[in-house]
Amino acid sequence: MKISLITVTFNSGGTLRDTIQSVLSQTYYDIEYIIVDGHSQDNTVDIIKEYEPLFDGKMRVLSEEDRGIYDAMNQGYALSSGDIVVCFNDVFTENDVVRKMVEKVSSIN
Repeated sequence: MKISLITVTFNSGGTLRDTIQSVLSQTYYDIEYIIVDGHSQDNTVDIIKEYEPLFDGKMRVLSEEDRGIYDAMNQGYALSSGDIVVCFNDVFTENDVVRKMVEKVSSIN
């Protein structure tokens, strides 16, 4: 089951590394990571470019002006191809959160 995680950013250079690292630390393997950036003016885009190679082609990035957070989320949804789509602008505190989420959702069906 493919999971699309969407992070929306705007001038998030101070917190984005922690978010990206927590996604990279997940033990679940089938994650598509989408970052929609509102054309940040700080180092946000540089941080994204730094981490993008670590996702082995499983990261998609859109950086352009938007009409706010909900517009950015909708842009992320439009780019996503996962069976489950999650907007995620925080930090996973454990490395198996996505795996547990998939197990829980799979048990419902």
